[in-house]
Amino acid sequence: MASGEYRFPPQKQYTQPGKEYLMNPPPQYSSPDYKPSNKLQGKVAVVTGGDSGIGRAVCNLFSLEGATVIFTYVKGQEDIDARDTLEIIRKGKSGDAKEPMAIAVDLGYEENCKRVVDEVINAYGCIDVLVNNAAVQFQSDSLEEIDDKRLDKVFRTNIFSYFFMTKYAVRHMKEGSSIINTTSVVAYQGFATLVDYASTKGAIVGFTRALALQLVSKGIRVNGVAPGPIWTPLQVASFTVEQIVVFGSDVTPMKRAGQPIEVAPSYVFLASNQCSSYITGQVLHPNGH
Repeated sequence: MASGEYRFPPQKQYTQPGKEYLMNPPPQYSSPDYKPSNKLQGKVAVVTGGDSGIGRAVCNLFSLEGATVIFTYVKGQEDIDARDTLEIIRKGKSGDAKEPMAIAVDLGYEENCKRVVDEVINAYGCIDVLVNNAAVQFQSDSLEEIDDKRLDKVFRTNIFSYFFMTKYAVRHMKEGSSIINTTSVVAYQGFATLVDYASTKGAIVGFTRALALQLVSKGIRVNGVAPGPIWTPLQVASFTVEQIVVFGSDVTPMKRAGQPIEVAPSYVFLASNQCSSYITGQVLHPNGH
């Protein structure tokens, strides 16, 4: 995936969450250049928002690296993407990995997050890697367009779910476990029409750094990944057709958007103790800069 300006075909999805199977071109969740080496063999990994985009690519690589993978998705809206991702995981899983699982849930509420963790523990007995990744975003030209209903939705999905999933998962995590939170380049650079989204992503950075200090004595590492403009359903469901056509090419030195497969190895690195055992409270930045 060389540098050089690239433009996407005009397209727009009018409902959230976006759907990967409708995108043109489809986001790239795999690469023949990726060579797995059992970095996560025997691990149980939970990925929220794992049905599409970066989440799908992470699920795929985790599976190729030997992990048993469980992911969440939004029922009734992401069913097709979830089914496709389950099949991708099954094709990639190693012989000793257990059957993957997809859990339909609204993660914005504490009791739902508890249910997800309980379901995982009942089926697999532990959680070794937690990837908090679920997110929504909506554009607004002014704060006056953001009401309490929307603010509640964005914060519940993007940061409340991180708190709640971690709260219940961490009690089942042992020394050597890893928590990885998806933040964003907009937490550092801002974005004029994504004020509420950027606010949640900034909160995730603070959450990551503080939680890393809280859990270090237990031998649990907490890190983050801050992707730049990546070709995912989140973009086509929130940006205008005009923005999509030039997406990524107008804001990065590489003059193009990134693909999910270019981000997912960062999660493998942070999940694997053989790669990152001396790293906690940090954020990786696959952003085209």
